[in-house]
Amino acid sequence: MADLTTTYLGLQLKHPVVAASSPLSKSLDQIRRLEDAGAAAVVMYSLFEEQITHESRELDHYLTRGSDTSAEAAGYFPDMDDYNLGPEGYVDLIAKAKQAVKVPIIGSLNGVSPGGWLQHAKLIEQAGADAIELNLYYLPSDPQLDAATLENNYREVVATVREAVRIPLAVKLSPNFTALPNFAAKLAAAGANGLVLFNRFYQPDFDLDQLEVVPHLSLSTSAELRLPLRWTAILHGRIKADLALSGGVHTSEDVIKAMMAGAKCTMLASELLMHGTSRIGDLVRGLHTWLNEKEYTSISQMQGSMSQQNVAAPAAFERANYLKTLSSWDEAVR
Repeated sequence: MADLTTTYLGLQLKHPVVAASSPLSKSLDQIRRLEDAGAAAVVMYSLFEEQITHESRELDHYLTRGSDTSAEAAGYFPDMDDYNLGPEGYVDLIAKAKQAVKVPIIGSLNGVSPGGWLQHAKLIEQAGADAIELNLYYLPSDPQLDAATLENNYREVVATVREAVRIPLAVKLSPNFTALPNFAAKLAAAGANGLVLFNRFYQPDFDLDQLEVVPHLSLSTSAELRLPLRWTAILHGRIKADLALSGGVHTSEDVIKAMMAGAKCTMLASELLMHGTSRIGDLVRGLHTWLNEKEYTSISQMQGSMSQQNVAAPAAFERANYLKTLSSWDEAVR
């Protein structure tokens, strides 16, 4: 049987299917169920910057520039007292999870400014977490805030957290950067051991009956895989950081594509929320079947095989393929 093991952030994983940050890790029983279902690792649900600042009031100057303290406006961000456990409860859950399960536990911090993060990054490390995922989740709405300033702020956050902890640090990114490879390289230089491609900005909607702005959550589909797949393939081998693919992973074929692009692991949440944690086992069995049928001996044998560095037509990942793709429809519209 093919060897499915992979290494991410220096952690040995039995296969590349990881439970992404989601409500599925909000209790010890749920974390146990994820392990029992076969998850190779569990990324904890996020501890939000708003929760930390709600207690400490240590706001970075970027958070005082307007009402957009994160990707959504504060007016419709969930009440932090009711959303989930506070910082102390979060750290306590990590400590209990490390005692209860054998799979790696990755803490998750969600925000954009240093604030109270340093303290809580240290507490997460002390609780026994195997790594920390830093989710840089910020929608710039101030016309005076330029891209260079924002990117430098991100880099400083990563460097500051990196100095505070010794365990591996991953950074979960948005795809919305003008020069993503350059920015990715700067984050790796600042101390990021891994990059997670990508987080999802949850877009607001308008309630036309109540005339209110309301949060709206749509779970992903496999169609969303193409964006992180493309950038994983482009970044593979070009930056000194492990790559994890997140967004649009729903089938064994999605996982295989991610591996071929150069990812070390895949992270999924929507598929588990829609169809249950048993889907992890289905995906792993599908991986075994596909690798055996194609006569692969291991996951590592295929990792990066379809990255930009290794394909015969690397322009397929760039603009040169744009006209070719559009022209393929010429006959259909005549």
